[in-house]
Amino acid sequence: MAKRGGFQGGMPGNMNNLMKQAQRMQKQMEETTKELEEKEVTATAGGGAVEVTVSGKKEVTKVKLAEEVVDPDDIEMLEDLIMAATNEALRKIEDISQQSMAKITGGFGGLGGGFPF
Repeated sequence: MAKRGGFQGGMPGNMNNLMKQAQRMQKQMEETTKELEEKEVTATAGGGAVEVTVSGKKEVTKVKLAEEVVDPDDIEMLEDLIMAATNEALRKIEDISQQSMAKITGGFGGLGGGFPF
């Protein structure tokens, strides 16, 4: 006579293991996020004439301009250089963030994706 209902084949143990792994992953992600927030990256534009530093929180923390790039008759070029350096710094911090999280999530492709259920 076959048993009915309940989990068969040890599913509760597997579910517990899965939950423990998820909790460990969540803790690692929180720790990594905190570490990332403390990092800073710097990018330059115009051969180093403009330097922008961005935090792991994706906030601009510093802008440094070389005197020769400050030309009152060509404000547009300075604006473009600042924008280029800022965008590059943001790309760098995003790359660092993605690499750090990929180490934790492995082949899952981020939370919510890649799970077989």
